[in-house]
Amino acid sequence: MITYLYWVLVAILIFLSLFLVGARMGKWKPAVILAVLVWLAGTVLYYFWLEQIFVKRLGGTMTLSVPAGQQHIAATWKGDNLWIENYDPETNRCIFREYSRGNLLEGQVVIENCHPLRAGGSADNSGAENSTTIPKRPRTAL
Repeated sequence: MITYLYWVLVAILIFLSLFLVGARMGKWKPAVILAVLVWLAGTVLYYFWLEQIFVKRLGGTMTLSVPAGQQHIAATWKGDNLWIENYDPETNRCIFREYSRGNLLEGQVVIENCHPLRAGGSADNSGAENSTTIPKRPRTAL
């Protein structure tokens, strides 16, 4: 919802610049230039600064897709940047990807031989513990 309000505000500023400078003053060339500058500044401001802030702090909406062949494991915020963890079963790697503001300077951490528990570890039905299952008793006394 906050994202829609932002874009409505940008559209209002564009129409105001066209109306006030173009229609009232009769200077259409500066009005169009000003409208383009407002649109460009609003777009750059949104994608390089406000998008993830809207999602994290104000309840905005953001859509990401899991790459083909990978399984999603987790997502977390570090500051204002979103980190997504996916598992690639073909290469047996866990991949943490950062979605930063404007998709610039994105980080990536790759864990080789990952074997995540939710990705189909080999647990047998006999109740015996093995290295890929969670122990049934706590490791330390509570």
